[in-house]
Amino acid sequence: MDKTFSERVVEATLSIPPGRVVTYGDIARVCGAGPMAAQSITTILGRAYNNGITNIPWHRIVYSGGKIWTSHEHHEHRMKLYRKEGIKVNKKGYIQNFNTLRYEF
Repeated sequence: MDKTFSERVVEATLSIPPGRVVTYGDIARVCGAGPMAAQSITTILGRAYNNGITNIPWHRIVYSGGKIWTSHEHHEHRMKLYRKEGIKVNKKGYIQNFNTLRYEF
């Protein structure tokens, strides 16, 4: 049986290796959708998380161009994860060496 788009999104996200990053658009593309579907990735992963898939590597998903998402609540934890995986983030919130660290599915 074919997997749904949402199932493919979760599977692709869980396959991102430590120390690598992808964009929302990368996930949408590898799951068979166009660029507009990138806007649904967070919602899909949020539902998966609420349904018990709690090992989602949120920090490995970044905006196009390598900009990270963070909030006051999550900043320190995310930065700790980046340091642990050897991912450097500059003061403006962009992944250093983004093109080198970008994972290709």
